[in-house]
Amino acid sequence: MRDIDPKAVPSGTGCVDCDNVGSWWVHLRRCAACGHVGCCDNSPNRHATAHAATTGHPLIQSFEPGEEWFWNYDSEQYVDGPVLAPPQSHPDGQPAPGPAGRVPADWRQILRAQGA
Repeated sequence: MRDIDPKAVPSGTGCVDCDNVGSWWVHLRRCAACGHVGCCDNSPNRHATAHAATTGHPLIQSFEPGEEWFWNYDSEQYVDGPVLAPPQSHPDGQPAPGPAGRVPADWRQILRAQGA
């Protein structure tokens, strides 16, 4: 499939865009084309979706431990995909939401206020 590069390694262990601005995320998603790790749509910044929109890379895979599903933003459906280059998820000890030390104590209320 042209939108997947199984050799592309993850860009990091967390959302690189959140890391750049000192923000936090709920869950992580990995671009299947280039390996960019972004935050999910339940996160305040929705960086994975923004990455897909700006790059034209429509396929993501969950970057959460124990999850292997792929999502296609274009068709808005789950799709099958190959095993991608390791690591398959963020480190087991990294909390979700994360990263440790940047998640506000009232994160649930923040998400409710945003309609997430």
